[in-house]
Amino acid sequence: MPAPMPMERKQAAYSNLVSARLFQPLRWASLPGAPPSSLSRLSAAVAIAGREVRDPGGEVPGAAQQYSHIYFTRLHHMRNLLHALVPAWKPQLPVTTVLGLEEGKDCIIVGTLYKHMKLKPSILDEYSKERSAIPLVKPHNFMHPDDHLVLEDESGRVTLAGAIPPAAYVTGVVVALHGKETSAGNFLVEDVLEAGLPPQTALSSADEDKYVVFVSGLSVGSSTFNPLQFQLLIDHITWHLGDENEQTIASNIVRVVVAGNSVHIAPRFFNGQTVASKDQSRVAEPIKELDIMLTQLVASLPVDMMPGCHDPANFSLPQQPLHRCLFSGASTYNTFSSCSNPHQFELDGVQFIGTSGQNIDDLYKYSDAKDKLEFMERTLRWRHLAPTAPNSLGCYPYTDKDPFLIESCPHVYFVGNQDKYETRLMEGPEKQKVRLICIPRFSDSGVAVMVSEFEEPGMQHFEFLNKF
Repeated sequence: MPAPMPMERKQAAYSNLVSARLFQPLRWASLPGAPPSSLSRLSAAVAIAGREVRDPGGEVPGAAQQYSHIYFTRLHHMRNLLHALVPAWKPQLPVTTVLGLEEGKDCIIVGTLYKHMKLKPSILDEYSKERSAIPLVKPHNFMHPDDHLVLEDESGRVTLAGAIPPAAYVTGVVVALHGKETSAGNFLVEDVLEAGLPPQTALSSADEDKYVVFVSGLSVGSSTFNPLQFQLLIDHITWHLGDENEQTIASNIVRVVVAGNSVHIAPRFFNGQTVASKDQSRVAEPIKELDIMLTQLVASLPVDMMPGCHDPANFSLPQQPLHRCLFSGASTYNTFSSCSNPHQFELDGVQFIGTSGQNIDDLYKYSDAKDKLEFMERTLRWRHLAPTAPNSLGCYPYTDKDPFLIESCPHVYFVGNQDKYETRLMEGPEKQKVRLICIPRFSDSGVAVMVSEFEEPGMQHFEFLNKF
């Protein structure tokens, strides 16, 4: 495909890029035997307010609700942030639009990246696979050496070249670029400015240790689920296992977060056909078994229940809370909270944010990094939790906001349903410190993660303490 010439640039059509619902407030109950804690929810602004097919303004999704709106909102918000950073980055250079580029003149442009990928799946390929006797092979990663980046703003679009590796970026990221236009009509990038970590609130001194347990990928009902293994975890958390020291630690656990994919229902029940009456009980069995085990937990301490991609919840992000009627036993306790995915909350001044893993898994398909933690770092530097939504990651078509924007730097950032446990302390230029945690699938690894706040002279941070 020939490179676009300056006068041949097409008007940017943000509907070509490609939705989102998010976080929901939950309740907190303080129990005897557990340290008193102050919990607040930060997610009301991104909930769908109980509507399954209507946006927060009450409109039915249709012709009036296109995915372009979320890109316009994202660009407008991020451009304001980047314009404020440009004077300290390249004070001598003018900021212009794509349409205002002049050949050979150094300048700065701000826009949304679009990644042209040769191997990216298309609906035509999916249709061909359905019609073909031989199914197409799906690679785990769609990267290709011929991939290239395009930058778009309201005025137009331009192909990028130079010092911006396509492997490190995905469609939907908003950046500022320093460079100049070439005679071929491309923009030769010399430097890239990302928004960077947002401001972070200071941590207050902790009077006593408090712990939050994270577990994901229980997959109750699957062939890999081990009831005894999960029961041992429950007994450990509820002080019924371990020596005196371990029980002391367990007594200071103030919350358990279940980060998605808690049940596994056989795919044959989701083939579009009506489920036979004899099979209906089999569909409900994994949920009933999960409810029995959760009831043991919520009888002792608060539990946040997040949906995942395999749970009986809506597919598009943000996934809305699992209906409480699914958990007839656990929902009778006010310590049970069915929350959304992504999930954001604050506990004693410590800000937590996390997902059930879809955002990081999607980045893994369309970009490259040394590990999953690097993908998490990028989302924080881009100030966006799910940059590939709605291009390759389904999300709700908001018209007046992008709920995945990260406006305050969390202290703990967790992602569930990963292949293995990983953690790292990320530090920002303004002394921000974020504990990054990849939570492995419990059904495969038998690993849960327990996080606590520690004090050291001159700094506070989080450390991984234990594996179950």
